[in-house]
Amino acid sequence: MAAERFLLMAVAAVVVAAGGGGAAEFAYDGFRGAGLSLDGMAAVTPAGLLLLTNDTNMASSQQNDTAMSKGHAFHPVPVRFRRAAPGAGGAAGGEVPSFSTTFVFAIVSEFLDLSTSGFAFLVAPTTDLSPAMPQQYLGLFNSTDNGDPRNRVFAVELDTVRNPEFADINNNHIGVDVNSLNSSAAAPAGYYDDADGAFRNLSLISREPMQVWVDYDAATAAVTVAMAPARRPRPKRPLLSTNVNLSAVIAGTAYVGFSSASSIVLVKHYVLGWSFSLGGEAPALDYAMLPRLPRIGPKPRSKALAVALPIATTATVLAAVAVGFFLLRRRRRYAELREDWEMEFGPHRFAYKDLYDATDGFKDRRLLGAGGFGRVYRGVLPGSRTEVAVKKVSHGSRQGMKEFVAEVVSIGRLRHRNLVPLLGYCRRKGELLLVYDYMPNGSLDRHLHGGAGEPVLVWARRLHIIRGVAAGLLYMHEDWEKVVVHRDIKASNVLLDGEMNGRLGDFGLARLHDHGDDAHTTRVVGTMGYLAPELVRTGRATTRSDVFAFGAFVLEVACGRRPIEEEEEEEDGRFVLVEWVLGHWREGSIAGAVDARLGSEFDAAEADLVLRLGLACLHPSPAARPSMRQVTQYLDGSAPLPELPATYVAFEGGEKHQHQQALFDSWSVWRTTSTAAMSFATMSDIGISGGR
Repeated sequence: MAAERFLLMAVAAVVVAAGGGGAAEFAYDGFRGAGLSLDGMAAVTPAGLLLLTNDTNMASSQQNDTAMSKGHAFHPVPVRFRRAAPGAGGAAGGEVPSFSTTFVFAIVSEFLDLSTSGFAFLVAPTTDLSPAMPQQYLGLFNSTDNGDPRNRVFAVELDTVRNPEFADINNNHIGVDVNSLNSSAAAPAGYYDDADGAFRNLSLISREPMQVWVDYDAATAAVTVAMAPARRPRPKRPLLSTNVNLSAVIAGTAYVGFSSASSIVLVKHYVLGWSFSLGGEAPALDYAMLPRLPRIGPKPRSKALAVALPIATTATVLAAVAVGFFLLRRRRRYAELREDWEMEFGPHRFAYKDLYDATDGFKDRRLLGAGGFGRVYRGVLPGSRTEVAVKKVSHGSRQGMKEFVAEVVSIGRLRHRNLVPLLGYCRRKGELLLVYDYMPNGSLDRHLHGGAGEPVLVWARRLHIIRGVAAGLLYMHEDWEKVVVHRDIKASNVLLDGEMNGRLGDFGLARLHDHGDDAHTTRVVGTMGYLAPELVRTGRATTRSDVFAFGAFVLEVACGRRPIEEEEEEEDGRFVLVEWVLGHWREGSIAGAVDARLGSEFDAAEADLVLRLGLACLHPSPAARPSMRQVTQYLDGSAPLPELPATYVAFEGGEKHQHQQALFDSWSVWRTTSTAAMSFATMSDIGISGGR
């Protein structure tokens, strides 16, 4: 009997194929010896758990490899959902029959309230999903094929991040996906209690095992999904039900399995057991045979130790006092400033000792950059081995610090593929430490202005970065729960990740407010050349002043020159980029303003659009500037860019002077207040030193 039980636990799979009906059925009570088709991070642990994401690989030197940031696991034998139609030359005919699947899973995050994107059960025509992207794409699709009916993919996602681009309902939901991550139907994770019919919430990242049931009824073309804590019976009322004709989606033969992806937050997605049936109800899983999750957290103290401690000898007590004195001296080295009001910010706070160890004691060899607003160090967090950038900032009053930490934590909840993740903070004595995701390719400023040693950034990459920063700003201005005004948009605050995607960083100056409210900031902050005229006059930062700075950024990226440069050849000793581009536009050759280092290696139509868009964003009147939603529509071609307004027609005499004065008040203000805190240190050196 013992040998038979071991054999069942080792293989734990049954596959039955009935030739006439095309039925297929299997069950995995653990995955040792199952022979699943695995790729990317997916692996089967020695205990028999299917591990879809492997955070060890993510923290290794392979973390920038897209293949290693995804995980796929498929039943090794494809399922024939439809038989070949007679006389069809082998083509699949008939309708997709009913099928059912169930699985037990657990999501274990490094943080109790923060997770990377989740995972999905899927039916796909192939096991080769190499074109798929990680993170919010769950290893299923990419930005090009999301929504393409040729995907022929059906999935049920268990998502733990709200992605506005996919119209997610929240950061803890289950969705039914057909060829797209824009779910056909979705519901908050949970179940309806059979006893009273009340809805019970379930946190997908609770680290507790849960079970999901997915059924397709061919007669009604309906998909139903139910879930419950593991070992509880299936709820009578499903979590969600939606009509989907899978006969128009699933190919004749397809693979069934799971897909997941990871990011900077270290998360493990486990599947403990799984069964599937074509043409019937999925076999019940044997909970007694399911592998156990690894222990989470510190090992509990044994009863023997609890009894022994009170009767310890005097020598032991004295030794403990001596050790305690030593530890107290050591703790002072890592002493942090903690106050009661910080309890509400919870796990966003890092231990100073961890940051101290991560940066080798903030040694100069770890220094990435320094400026008026702080010093930035590269570090590797102990335990997770995650690469981070740690910024040390001085702070003043207690109340001001409370307000700033509240905003840092709020902004830290921003999650978008084109924003640098702010992971958390730490306070120690007179310092605030901000912890960011590390960007290996450094700042865009270095790639644009780094000198002769840097390769020229190609046009296609520049346009991709502009579009990415625009998407990030749209999320901050309109798509997040609050309005976030960045206040310091420039090339040195745009960082490049391992795949050279542009990510807007440095939220040290950002302020947030509710939608429909005005921002109440009155202090002029930012960087010369990017400050909107009304911001210099009133000190009030708005989304429109962000658009102005974005316009200066767009011209900088396209032309390869900073908005304002000292230049002796110019009449007043300075080169003003917007006036230079306007001159080309007036002469009917605006593409001539494109970075000369590109030669002819750029798309003239795209350059014309980008440069005219930059000028539109730089209009002296805030009301005449486009919103970031309009900007993204112009960039993706879903709306035509209007002609530049009449105020951009060539000026004469006093009108020209007034126009220049309105555009460049920021120059004179900067020159007369050079000792003021007008330009704070940036995050340009999160990725590499030598930034602007």
